[in-house]
Amino acid sequence: MAKRVLNQLLKIFLVFLAAFIVLMFTPRAIGFLFPEKAPIGYHFEILDYLAIGVGLEKLVDMEPEVPEEIEAFKNIEYKTVKGKSLQLDVFKQKDLEEKAPLLIFIHGGGWRSGKRQDYLIYLLDYAQKGYVTATISYRLKKDSIYPAAVEDVIDAVDFLFQNGDKWGYDTSRVALVGGSAGAHLAMLAAYGWENPRKRKQAPKHNVKAIVDIYGPVDMTTPYAQTQPLVTGFIGHPYNKKSELFWEASPAKYLNKDLPPTLILQGTSDNLLPPGQSDTLHTRLDRLGVANEYYRLPLWPHAMDMAVRPNKYMQKKMDAFFEQYVK
Repeated sequence: MAKRVLNQLLKIFLVFLAAFIVLMFTPRAIGFLFPEKAPIGYHFEILDYLAIGVGLEKLVDMEPEVPEEIEAFKNIEYKTVKGKSLQLDVFKQKDLEEKAPLLIFIHGGGWRSGKRQDYLIYLLDYAQKGYVTATISYRLKKDSIYPAAVEDVIDAVDFLFQNGDKWGYDTSRVALVGGSAGAHLAMLAAYGWENPRKRKQAPKHNVKAIVDIYGPVDMTTPYAQTQPLVTGFIGHPYNKKSELFWEASPAKYLNKDLPPTLILQGTSDNLLPPGQSDTLHTRLDRLGVANEYYRLPLWPHAMDMAVRPNKYMQKKMDAFFEQYVK
């Protein structure tokens, strides 16, 4: 009797083990067989971490060395607020002879953390591809609530538009790129956000394209109304200041004259519901705004920290920039 039970348990264990092995190795196998398709993830974050831990997935180098051929201009102050210096960095090829397009990267971190150096992998890769790249700092929640971060990003973009000659980029070919909270801020800056409580209008610049990497679009959805990162960013509960949640939503500013938009979204994102990106794509289509939407199956938030999604996303960004910026 005991032997029969042990055999049954062993069979069950072997079935689960086989299923687990198939689950863990299938994404890489499919990626090998279909290299042009979007890479498949592991659906659950714990499995993503496990895949990284056992070497199935590699992380990108978050702190790469600046290559010899790239010139870095760091800690450039674009404004001060109450004694706090807000800065940006610019990267370009040393032997760049003609003005190149400018890609402005805006980091994420839920509006409460993160730093402009977080996107160094993109900054250096795209500088090597012949672009001038920039990355900006902005006030986080600990410094000030909405609309501080939005104002800072708009001021940084304005500063960069005014200084194209200084760092050798073409201000008629500028794209904004952001991830998560950074994508939200990039969309607001490119789609025409203005502070209704200030008489001075925000400067208008012709941004040629925008890349939205899993960014929030509508802050008034039931999920967003009670999401701690969102309410922390706004600084008020939804039932007290609902108008601010809509004012801070890129969805409010959608119109037919927006720049082309590239949307990148993981389908297993538990922090930003994929429906946000779905809605943006649908509404841009209805408005006739050029846009491209790529859903990466079974990847969670911050998927581009893994090498396979990062390479795929850069490939889509390369083609997008080639068409709309270069």
